[in-house]
Amino acid sequence: GTNRGCALISGGSIKCWGDGYLGDGGYSNYSTPPVSVKISNATKVSAGGGHSCALIDNGTIECWGGGNYGKIGDGSTSSRSTPVAVSSISTATDISSRYSHSCAVLSGGTVKCWGWNNRGQLGNGNTTDQTSPVSVSGISNATQVSVYGEHTCARLNDSTIKCWGYNPFGQLGDGTSTSRTTPVAVSGISNATKVYVGIDYSEFSCALLSDSTVKCWGSNSYGQIGDGSTSTRYTPVAVSGISNATQISVSRYHVCARLSDATIKCWGSNDSGQLGDGKKGSSNNA
Repeated sequence: GTNRGCALISGGSIKCWGDGYLGDGGYSNYSTPPVSVKISNATKVSAGGGHSCALIDNGTIECWGGGNYGKIGDGSTSSRSTPVAVSSISTATDISSRYSHSCAVLSGGTVKCWGWNNRGQLGNGNTTDQTSPVSVSGISNATQVSVYGEHTCARLNDSTIKCWGYNPFGQLGDGTSTSRTTPVAVSGISNATKVYVGIDYSEFSCALLSDSTVKCWGSNSYGQIGDGSTSTRYTPVAVSGISNATQISVSRYHVCARLSDATIKCWGSNDSGQLGDGKKGSSNNA
Protein backbone atom coordinates (compact mmCIF):
# COMPACT_ATOMS: atom_id res chain seq x y z
CA GLY A 1 0.00 0.00 0.00
CA THR A 2 0.92 3.67 -0.12
CA ASN A 3 2.31 3.81 3.43
CA ARG A 4 1.74 0.32 4.71
CA GLY A 5 2.38 -3.33 4.06
CA CYS A 6 0.35 -6.43 4.87
CA ALA A 7 1.10 -10.15 4.92
CA LEU A 8 -1.19 -13.14 4.72
CA ILE A 9 -0.20 -15.67 7.38
CA SER A 10 -0.74 -19.43 6.99
CA GLY A 11 -4.03 -20.32 8.60
CA GLY A 12 -5.80 -17.23 7.30
CA SER A 13 -4.69 -14.43 9.61
CA ILE A 14 -3.23 -11.11 8.42
CA LYS A 15 -0.61 -8.79 9.85
CA CYS A 16 -0.02 -5.20 8.74
CA TRP A 17 2.51 -2.49 9.57
CA GLY A 18 3.15 1.14 8.67
CA ASP A 19 0.87 4.18 8.79
CA GLY A 20 -2.88 4.60 9.19
CA TYR A 21 -5.63 2.09 9.95
CA LEU A 22 -3.97 -1.31 10.15
CA GLY A 23 -7.11 -3.29 10.97
CA ASP A 24 -6.37 -3.91 14.64
CA GLY A 25 -8.86 -1.36 15.97
CA GLY A 26 -6.55 1.65 16.19
CA TYR A 27 -4.75 4.24 14.09
CA SER A 28 -0.99 3.97 13.71
CA ASN A 29 1.62 6.64 13.13
CA TYR A 30 4.12 4.36 11.44
CA SER A 31 3.92 1.15 13.43
CA THR A 32 7.20 -0.71 12.96
CA PRO A 33 6.24 -4.13 14.32
CA PRO A 34 3.37 -5.83 12.48
CA VAL A 35 -0.02 -5.88 14.22
CA SER A 36 -2.76 -8.47 13.84
CA VAL A 37 -5.77 -7.57 11.72
CA LYS A 38 -9.05 -8.74 13.21
CA ILE A 39 -9.47 -11.44 10.56
CA SER A 40 -8.90 -15.18 10.89
CA ASN A 41 -9.96 -16.81 7.61
CA ALA A 42 -8.48 -14.77 4.74
CA THR A 43 -7.06 -16.21 1.52
CA LYS A 44 -5.67 -12.98 0.00
CA VAL A 45 -4.87 -9.43 1.11
CA SER A 46 -4.39 -6.27 -0.97
CA ALA A 47 -3.24 -2.95 0.49
CA GLY A 48 -4.27 0.32 -1.14
CA GLY A 49 -4.04 4.05 -0.52
CA GLY A 50 -5.28 4.45 3.04
CA HIS A 51 -7.33 1.25 2.97
CA SER A 52 -6.83 -2.49 2.65
CA CYS A 53 -9.10 -5.38 1.67
CA ALA A 54 -9.03 -9.13 2.22
CA LEU A 55 -10.66 -11.99 0.36
CA ILE A 56 -12.29 -14.36 2.86
CA ASP A 57 -12.50 -18.12 2.39
CA ASN A 58 -16.31 -17.99 2.07
CA GLY A 59 -16.15 -15.68 -0.96
CA THR A 60 -16.87 -12.45 0.89
CA ILE A 61 -14.55 -9.44 1.10
CA GLU A 62 -13.73 -7.33 4.14
CA CYS A 63 -12.04 -3.91 4.05
CA TRP A 64 -10.67 -1.43 6.58
CA GLY A 65 -9.06 2.02 6.62
CA GLY A 66 -10.01 5.47 5.37
CA GLY A 67 -13.51 5.62 3.94
CA ASN A 68 -13.22 8.61 1.60
CA TYR A 69 -14.67 8.05 -1.88
CA GLY A 70 -16.51 5.00 -0.50
CA LYS A 71 -13.46 2.79 -0.90
CA ILE A 72 -14.39 0.52 2.04
CA GLY A 73 -17.42 -0.62 0.02
CA ASP A 74 -19.91 -0.88 2.89
CA GLY A 75 -22.27 1.80 1.58
CA SER A 76 -20.71 4.66 3.54
CA THR A 77 -17.75 7.03 3.50
CA SER A 78 -16.89 6.25 7.13
CA SER A 79 -13.39 5.15 8.10
CA ARG A 80 -13.11 1.70 9.68
CA SER A 81 -10.41 0.70 12.15
CA THR A 82 -11.38 -2.98 11.91
CA PRO A 83 -12.55 -4.96 8.89
CA VAL A 84 -16.17 -4.66 7.71
CA ALA A 85 -17.93 -6.64 5.00
CA VAL A 86 -18.16 -5.18 1.51
CA SER A 87 -21.79 -4.95 0.45
CA SER A 88 -23.37 -7.54 -1.86
CA ILE A 89 -20.29 -9.69 -2.51
CA SER A 90 -20.43 -13.37 -1.57
CA THR A 91 -18.67 -15.25 -4.40
CA ALA A 92 -15.38 -13.39 -4.89
CA THR A 93 -12.34 -15.22 -6.26
CA ASP A 94 -9.88 -12.32 -6.60
CA ILE A 95 -9.40 -8.85 -5.06
CA SER A 96 -7.23 -5.89 -5.96
CA SER A 97 -7.14 -2.69 -3.87
CA ARG A 98 -4.93 0.23 -4.72
CA TYR A 99 -5.01 4.00 -4.53
CA SER A 100 -8.67 4.79 -3.77
CA HIS A 101 -10.72 2.05 -5.38
CA SER A 102 -11.01 -1.71 -5.31
CA CYS A 103 -12.28 -4.40 -7.66
CA ALA A 104 -13.23 -8.04 -7.19
CA VAL A 105 -13.65 -10.93 -9.61
CA LEU A 106 -16.72 -13.04 -8.82
CA SER A 107 -17.03 -16.79 -9.33
CA GLY A 108 -19.04 -16.45 -12.54
CA GLY A 109 -16.40 -14.21 -14.14
CA THR A 110 -18.04 -10.83 -13.60
CA VAL A 111 -16.19 -7.95 -11.93
CA LYS A 112 -17.45 -5.47 -9.36
CA CYS A 113 -15.66 -2.28 -8.28
CA TRP A 114 -16.19 0.47 -5.69
CA GLY A 115 -14.66 3.72 -4.48
CA TRP A 116 -13.14 6.60 -6.45
CA ASN A 117 -14.38 6.91 -10.02
CA ASN A 118 -13.18 10.29 -11.34
CA ARG A 119 -11.83 8.76 -14.56
CA GLY A 120 -14.26 5.87 -15.00
CA GLN A 121 -11.93 3.39 -13.32
CA LEU A 122 -14.91 1.50 -11.86
CA GLY A 123 -15.97 0.54 -15.39
CA ASN A 124 -19.72 1.06 -14.96
CA GLY A 125 -20.17 3.73 -17.60
CA ASN A 126 -19.97 6.89 -15.50
CA THR A 127 -17.57 8.90 -13.30
CA THR A 128 -19.56 8.91 -10.04
CA ASP A 129 -17.88 7.59 -6.87
CA GLN A 130 -19.51 4.45 -5.51
CA THR A 131 -19.77 3.51 -1.83
CA SER A 132 -20.98 -0.01 -2.70
CA PRO A 133 -19.82 -2.35 -5.47
CA VAL A 134 -21.09 -1.80 -9.02
CA SER A 135 -20.79 -4.18 -11.95
CA VAL A 136 -18.17 -3.54 -14.61
CA SER A 137 -19.92 -3.34 -17.97
CA GLY A 138 -19.42 -6.08 -20.55
CA ILE A 139 -17.20 -8.45 -18.57
CA SER A 140 -18.47 -11.94 -17.85
CA ASN A 141 -15.36 -14.14 -18.03
CA ALA A 142 -12.64 -12.51 -15.92
CA THR A 143 -10.13 -14.53 -13.93
CA GLN A 144 -7.97 -11.76 -12.43
CA VAL A 145 -8.13 -8.01 -11.89
CA SER A 146 -5.46 -5.36 -11.23
CA VAL A 147 -6.14 -1.78 -10.17
CA TYR A 148 -4.27 1.37 -9.28
CA GLY A 149 -4.55 5.13 -9.65
CA GLU A 150 -7.08 5.90 -12.32
CA HIS A 151 -7.30 2.81 -14.50
CA THR A 152 -8.10 -0.87 -14.11
CA CYS A 153 -7.35 -4.02 -16.13
CA ALA A 154 -8.74 -7.56 -16.08
CA ARG A 155 -7.43 -10.79 -17.54
CA LEU A 156 -10.19 -12.85 -19.17
CA ASN A 157 -10.49 -16.64 -19.38
CA ASP A 158 -9.62 -16.57 -23.09
CA SER A 159 -6.21 -15.06 -22.15
CA THR A 160 -7.09 -11.61 -23.49
CA ILE A 161 -7.11 -8.40 -21.43
CA LYS A 162 -9.58 -5.56 -21.10
CA CYS A 163 -8.86 -2.21 -19.43
CA TRP A 164 -10.86 0.91 -18.52
CA GLY A 165 -10.40 4.36 -16.98
CA TYR A 166 -7.88 7.16 -17.65
CA ASN A 167 -5.92 6.82 -20.90
CA PRO A 168 -3.82 9.88 -21.89
CA PHE A 169 -0.67 7.75 -22.23
CA GLY A 170 -2.24 4.69 -23.81
CA GLN A 171 -2.33 2.76 -20.55
CA LEU A 172 -5.53 1.02 -21.68
CA GLY A 173 -3.60 -0.50 -24.59
CA ASP A 174 -6.27 -0.02 -27.26
CA GLY A 175 -4.17 2.16 -29.54
CA THR A 176 -5.76 5.45 -28.47
CA SER A 177 -5.42 8.11 -25.79
CA THR A 178 -9.18 8.21 -25.18
CA SER A 179 -10.30 7.58 -21.60
CA ARG A 180 -13.01 4.95 -21.18
CA THR A 181 -15.73 4.46 -18.57
CA THR A 182 -16.31 0.91 -19.81
CA PRO A 183 -13.78 -1.79 -20.76
CA VAL A 184 -11.91 -1.93 -24.08
CA ALA A 185 -9.78 -4.77 -25.40
CA VAL A 186 -6.01 -4.46 -25.18
CA SER A 187 -4.59 -4.80 -28.68
CA GLY A 188 -2.52 -7.78 -29.74
CA ILE A 189 -2.62 -9.87 -26.57
CA SER A 190 -4.17 -13.33 -26.74
CA ASN A 191 -1.98 -15.38 -24.39
CA ALA A 192 -1.83 -13.44 -21.11
CA THR A 193 -1.51 -15.29 -17.83
CA LYS A 194 -1.55 -12.20 -15.58
CA VAL A 195 -2.04 -8.45 -15.95
CA TYR A 196 -0.41 -5.82 -13.74
CA VAL A 197 -1.23 -2.13 -13.48
CA GLY A 198 1.49 0.34 -12.43
CA ILE A 199 0.96 1.87 -8.99
CA ASP A 200 0.00 5.43 -8.05
CA TYR A 201 -0.16 7.67 -11.14
CA SER A 202 2.43 5.78 -13.16
CA GLU A 203 -0.04 5.21 -16.03
CA PHE A 204 1.28 2.04 -17.59
CA SER A 205 0.41 -1.65 -17.58
CA CYS A 206 2.20 -4.93 -18.20
CA ALA A 207 1.21 -8.52 -18.92
CA LEU A 208 3.01 -11.81 -18.34
CA LEU A 209 2.39 -14.06 -21.33
CA SER A 210 2.15 -17.85 -21.59
CA ASP A 211 5.40 -18.01 -23.59
CA SER A 212 7.22 -16.42 -20.60
CA THR A 213 7.69 -13.07 -22.32
CA VAL A 214 6.41 -9.74 -21.00
CA LYS A 215 4.62 -6.93 -22.81
CA CYS A 216 3.98 -3.44 -21.47
CA TRP A 217 2.14 -0.34 -22.69
CA GLY A 218 1.46 3.27 -21.65
CA SER A 219 3.70 5.94 -20.16
CA ASN A 220 7.41 5.33 -20.74
CA SER A 221 9.21 8.42 -19.48
CA TYR A 222 11.65 6.36 -17.40
CA GLY A 223 11.96 3.39 -19.74
CA GLN A 224 9.48 1.37 -17.68
CA ILE A 225 8.01 -0.20 -20.81
CA GLY A 226 11.37 -1.94 -21.29
CA ASP A 227 11.59 -1.77 -25.08
CA GLY A 228 14.81 0.23 -25.25
CA SER A 229 13.08 3.60 -25.65
CA THR A 230 11.31 6.28 -23.64
CA SER A 231 8.48 6.66 -26.14
CA THR A 232 4.86 6.40 -25.02
CA ARG A 233 3.31 3.16 -26.24
CA TYR A 234 -0.41 3.08 -27.02
CA THR A 235 -0.39 -0.66 -27.71
CA PRO A 236 1.65 -3.43 -26.03
CA VAL A 237 5.30 -3.92 -26.96
CA ALA A 238 7.66 -6.71 -25.92
CA VAL A 239 10.12 -6.09 -23.10
CA SER A 240 13.60 -6.54 -24.55
CA GLY A 241 15.70 -9.45 -23.33
CA ILE A 242 12.98 -11.29 -21.40
CA SER A 243 12.08 -14.78 -22.65
CA ASN A 244 11.79 -16.87 -19.50
CA ALA A 245 9.80 -14.84 -16.97
CA THR A 246 7.73 -16.63 -14.33
CA GLN A 247 6.54 -13.61 -12.33
CA ILE A 248 6.57 -9.81 -12.62
CA SER A 249 5.97 -6.96 -10.21
CA VAL A 250 5.07 -3.47 -11.40
CA SER A 251 5.88 -0.42 -9.30
CA ARG A 252 5.50 3.31 -9.97
CA TYR A 253 8.18 3.78 -12.60
CA HIS A 254 10.01 0.46 -12.69
CA VAL A 255 9.30 -3.23 -13.19
CA CYS A 256 11.04 -6.41 -12.04
CA ALA A 257 10.72 -9.95 -13.37
CA ARG A 258 11.67 -13.26 -11.80
CA LEU A 259 13.13 -15.61 -14.42
CA SER A 260 12.95 -19.39 -14.67
CA ASP A 261 16.58 -19.70 -13.57
CA ALA A 262 15.68 -17.90 -10.30
CA THR A 263 17.46 -14.68 -11.29
CA ILE A 264 15.79 -11.27 -11.46
CA LYS A 265 15.86 -8.54 -14.09
CA CYS A 266 14.54 -4.99 -13.58
CA TRP A 267 14.06 -1.94 -15.80
CA GLY A 268 12.83 1.65 -15.60
CA SER A 269 13.54 4.40 -13.08
CA ASN A 270 16.69 3.92 -11.00
CA ASP A 271 17.13 7.21 -9.14
CA SER A 272 17.34 5.38 -5.81
CA GLY A 273 19.04 2.23 -7.05
CA GLN A 274 15.74 0.33 -7.30
CA LEU A 275 16.98 -1.73 -10.26
CA GLY A 276 19.56 -3.39 -8.02
CA ASP A 277 22.45 -3.22 -10.47
CA GLY A 278 24.74 -1.15 -8.28
CA LYS A 279 24.15 2.00 -10.31
CA LYS A 280 21.84 4.99 -10.46
CA GLY A 281 20.11 6.16 -13.61
CA SER A 282 17.14 4.79 -15.53
CA SER A 283 17.38 1.76 -17.82
CA ASN A 284 14.97 1.23 -20.71
CA ASN A 285 16.06 -2.38 -21.16
CA ALA A 286 15.67 -5.38 -18.90
